[in-house]
Amino acid sequence: MEPATISPLVGNETVSDELRDRISSLRERIGARLVILGHHYQRDEVIDFADMRGDSLDLSLHAATLKDVEYVIFSGVHFMAETADIVTPPGVTVLLPDLRAGCSMADMADIDEVEECWDVLTSATDDTIVPITYINSTAALKAFCGRHGGAVCTSSNARKVVEWAFSRGKKLLFFPDQHLGRNTCADMGIALDDMVVYDPHADDGGNDRETYARVPVVLWKGHCSVHQNFMPNHPDAMRLRFPGIKVLVHPECRHEVVKKADLVGSTKFIVQTVENAAPGSKWAIGTEHHLVNRLNLEHPEQTVMSLSPFACQCSTMFRISPEALADCLQSIVDGEPRHVIRVDDETRKWSMVALERMMEMR
Repeated sequence: MEPATISPLVGNETVSDELRDRISSLRERIGARLVILGHHYQRDEVIDFADMRGDSLDLSLHAATLKDVEYVIFSGVHFMAETADIVTPPGVTVLLPDLRAGCSMADMADIDEVEECWDVLTSATDDTIVPITYINSTAALKAFCGRHGGAVCTSSNARKVVEWAFSRGKKLLFFPDQHLGRNTCADMGIALDDMVVYDPHADDGGNDRETYARVPVVLWKGHCSVHQNFMPNHPDAMRLRFPGIKVLVHPECRHEVVKKADLVGSTKFIVQTVENAAPGSKWAIGTEHHLVNRLNLEHPEQTVMSLSPFACQCSTMFRISPEALADCLQSIVDGEPRHVIRVDDETRKWSMVALERMMEMR
């Protein structure tokens, strides 16, 4: 699905006229050779300059279809830029405006830890284990899944990918987000007692080998630092304060929160639900607050607010600033692109295997 092209948000006065003019001038000088992608969680003063906005995979796949593009600037986080580099042609250069823009969830699982986990699990059982990594992971983990018969999933298609995994093996290793894995499997009817969490910082992951041999689902001890902040009491408090309000949450939220929600879905699902809702609708949304605020601004006919009384912000994505975007554009104009994200050929090959398995199921 093609991400929506957007125009600057009305009323945004955060960026000075001088800086805005500089970015616009640099963008114009580069022309059609460049596409700027903006993730939904990006702050407004950066996403204002995006040619399109959307979820990370949709943005990357869309960029891969564009003709005559030489540069992609991804206003998101590191793993998103990696994915863009994997799926775009070799001649396309992908840049991240600020290399500090990482993802705490992706950082909770590295390849050495996953390899060690794999050794523990395969020594504990002869059953076929299928690894599934959430798109919010490093290219190295995507490549691991490609090599070991697994696939990538998104929050939109996690159930379909998990069902595919169980058609090919008796056990599932799901990383790095335990909450998406738990919520997806529970929705499929798998009991919570049939899932166990692997802690990479504990001996053998914190469980005995008999447990690994027994359970069909092993979840990595990882989470999204934003969605982890939504608590089970938040839906109760919102419904008490705003009778008739609907609770809409992302599946990266805790299972106890998901069980109390009226609707659960991906970022794209959240956006489309609000866009298609009737005037007068009231929504308490459990996701990153920049998106919630943007939906509230763009849909004044509805009441849209965060499920949490505290701002749940992606602090790493927030590191991308208009100044960083301007410097990134300047580096292209100067012929010396900075903050280039490049995935090596071997990792790219096996990552594409895992991504293609997923895309066959979309």
